[in-house]
Amino acid sequence: MPETLKETTATDTAKAPEPVSATPKVGKPRSLWSDAWHDLRRSPLFVVSAVLIFLLLVMAVFPGLFTGADPRYADLANHYLQKPKWGNVFQEDWFGYDVQGRSIYARVVYGARASIMVAVIVTGLVTVLGAVVGMLAGYFGGWIDTILSRVTDIFFGVPFILGAMVILTSFEERHVWVVILALAFLGWTQIARVARGSVLTIKQADYVMAAKALGASTSRILLRHILPNAMAPVIVVATIALGGYISAEASLSFLGIGLAEPTVSWGVDISSGQEQLRNAPFVLIIPSVMVSITVLAFIMLGDAVRNALDPKLR
Repeated sequence: MPETLKETTATDTAKAPEPVSATPKVGKPRSLWSDAWHDLRRSPLFVVSAVLIFLLLVMAVFPGLFTGADPRYADLANHYLQKPKWGNVFQEDWFGYDVQGRSIYARVVYGARASIMVAVIVTGLVTVLGAVVGMLAGYFGGWIDTILSRVTDIFFGVPFILGAMVILTSFEERHVWVVILALAFLGWTQIARVARGSVLTIKQADYVMAAKALGASTSRILLRHILPNAMAPVIVVATIALGGYISAEASLSFLGIGLAEPTVSWGVDISSGQEQLRNAPFVLIIPSVMVSITVLAFIMLGDAVRNALDPKLR
């Protein structure tokens, strides 16, 4: 073969492009939680509700950032049922004054602490209690499931508000922790049922069977395999229920059975403002609107989380 032909062949071989694979590169698959977060960030419902809840939480933790007025300071002589001055934004007379001459705006700001604290702590307690009962009943089955399910049915059959009224009337002093324990004592049943149903499905999965075959302990299977995969529906129910507990606290305080003076709470202000509905309706309407906005924000958040975690809704 001539020298030039050999050089040409070698050059063409060196410059020949490498074959391109027809199969595209596949990235690392995302988990359920990362997939849900990816959807949540693009959901207007989640963004709006998250912003509202963030502002309410900041108001509850740092009320001094929103007002310098004392919610318990009363000036009956000068501020008795003084009407709101809507032009004075974020001032103590913005929402007017109540029947004792106290700033309604200051009480709305400071009242967020008690109402939201009750709802958050109750939600945490019922989530833990309900998840534990539901996991044990669903995983072990048999007589354990029978006993726990019947206990759950008994508590589930008690009307929530009526049962809380019966419990709270047995206490002379009804401070925040008494209301929290009363609501948590009756509110765990729905989460227990959801957790049990989720565990009944998950425990038949291949990875759970493989863990059992490899000799994994019961506690390891429950904590490492079943709990993370069963929490999605529990979180959805707990998020929606959180708004319901705010409404329940306000309802009990309105009936005079929940929180009471000197605790600053939206429910307490709604209860004290009902007598002035004709003369000064703003005393009742303003804290009621705050309760409605807060409950709506948590319901919206729960709907957004449900849409992101439920594959059937995608």
